[in-house]
Amino acid sequence: MLFDPIQAASENQWLETEPGRYIFSRQEKLILELVSPLAGEALLDVGCGTGNYLRLFQQKNCLLTGIDSSDTALALARNKIGHRCELVQGNATDLPFSDNEFDVVTLINGLQAADDPQKVMAEAVRVSRSRVFVGFFNKYSLVGTQQSVRKLFGFSVTSAIRFFTIGEMQSIINKTMATLSVTWGSVIYLPYPVYTFFSEFEEIFPMKNNPLGAFVGMVFPVRYTYRTVQNPIMNSFELKTKTQAAAPEAVRGMLQEKER
Repeated sequence: MLFDPIQAASENQWLETEPGRYIFSRQEKLILELVSPLAGEALLDVGCGTGNYLRLFQQKNCLLTGIDSSDTALALARNKIGHRCELVQGNATDLPFSDNEFDVVTLINGLQAADDPQKVMAEAVRVSRSRVFVGFFNKYSLVGTQQSVRKLFGFSVTSAIRFFTIGEMQSIINKTMATLSVTWGSVIYLPYPVYTFFSEFEEIFPMKNNPLGAFVGMVFPVRYTYRTVQNPIMNSFELKTKTQAAAPEAVRGMLQEKER
């Protein structure tokens, strides 16, 4: 996703408003409940932008790494976080990290501008050794139109943001790593004017398994279909072509040699 300085300024201004702060706090609560970050865990935020979500995990004393394609966004993130986070310029479809390097990998709005969301998800799974969290905007929410959702979260109504249904995101996850353990929830599903007069009304409704929120979070455990080992025993694995994209690099190279 190309860095948009106008949008970055708009986002910072939005976070200075009372509705913006409240909405962001609700997102943070959902993320923390689903991710359950532990002090000392290594965490990678893919598409970290200007670092707003990295600050959340910094408060939990995680060992932080952020990656984004924009040097300008990373410079702003560095100003917010300081040097207690490793910030890397790179592409989400080809992460410059080792297999299973991080306990937690987060994709918070990291798929909204991706040309190939499936490949981005596969890379997130590859570099995780515990769990992956994905946050996205819900195509079907009670807020109403996608323009209303953009406005609610401080984006311009013309922003190029991809929306997903809950089913679409579950399909992307399952194509990358088949799992029955996707835990999810959502927040922010009231029309914008409500936040001006009675924002706490939303707290009456549960976050978990709520399909109507504008922002949805999903977390799932990474269970290895492949393992990075010195001398992998190939006969121990049922290798399928469709899952090779998510294989750790050590095994992926052997697969390619075997197919030649």
